[in-house]
Amino acid sequence: MRKPPNPRLVLAVAILLPGMGQVLNRQPIRGLIFVFFVLLLGAFTLKTAAPEVSFVGKVSGGLFVWAMAVFDAYKTARIRHALWQHKENAPR
Repeated sequence: MRKPPNPRLVLAVAILLPGMGQVLNRQPIRGLIFVFFVLLLGAFTLKTAAPEVSFVGKVSGGLFVWAMAVFDAYKTARIRHALWQHKENAPR
């Protein structure tokens, strides 16, 4: 079994680029799905928000999905890393 990436590295990359944490976790289709929904919901809230709403409020749908993608990537990386450590430390 190949060593999984460090969960902190996955977290840092996921914060910077939506969907890339999933790609590091070897789940590229899942990453593309997250990117699609970040763009879709960001565009939707941008078009439907009132004019007086701040920019963050206007793209809040996309930011919410991005936050879920960060959480998902980090959680998956931590689980995979813990399983790998357990297998490495198991008596043979």
